[in-house]
Amino acid sequence: MTAHPTAPRSRRERPAKPALTREGIIATTVDLMRAEGLERVTMRRLARELDTGPASLYVYVRNLAELHAAVLEELLGTVDLSPAGADGDWRDRLVRILTSYTSLLFEYPGLAQSALVARPSGKNYLNLGEALLTLLDEGGLEPDRAAWLVDLLMQFATATAAEHAHRAPGDTPQSEADWQALAARVRGASPRTHPHIAALGPRLLSGSPQDRLAWGFHVLIAGARHTPLPETLAPSPADGGAITAARQD
Repeated sequence: MTAHPTAPRSRRERPAKPALTREGIIATTVDLMRAEGLERVTMRRLARELDTGPASLYVYVRNLAELHAAVLEELLGTVDLSPAGADGDWRDRLVRILTSYTSLLFEYPGLAQSALVARPSGKNYLNLGEALLTLLDEGGLEPDRAAWLVDLLMQFATATAAEHAHRAPGDTPQSEADWQALAARVRGASPRTHPHIAALGPRLLSGSPQDRLAWGFHVLIAGARHTPLPETLAPSPADGGAITAARQD
């Protein structure tokens, strides 16, 4: 008997593709980031995973920057905000929340670098900001300083995670070699040409990242308590005019 070739399958018989949604795109991006790293998640790669064309994605997200902000917003829901309602020193509880946020970025190095310019604005971001401001209010920090301090604390946390993005499991040999070279230069600095670096060499490199991070948060908190804002504040892009701040002397 002569074998008959398999008849082509009609496209109408194939299972229908799930409808594209913004939520589905973000969820798929998170899955890809966890599996391959954020740097591998391009619009083309994401479209292939969703069995669609890149142009279809731009209906839901304007560009990669907006997509990264949406992914960050999604993951901010995992930050531990419970210290806001716990017992204990308000500063220590504030640092615990900020450390949870930084740990999230350490877990996804590519996201840490993107978060330096990403602008999430969803519920999870607002919940994080509210928890931080609640603790600053509990600590008696003046409202105008608290408003600016939150930004500084988040910037410090994000920049720290981005700086150490490649000092984690999975380091490339070159990035690890760069850090080792820097440490060797600091330890070997000449007392004649760089006396302060030579004297402080071991201390410049001392401390765990966790201890340095917590210390930095406490420095910012303590400094904000004693540093008033300018009397007249220039308008932000979201404001139409200058704001007069109450001077806290």
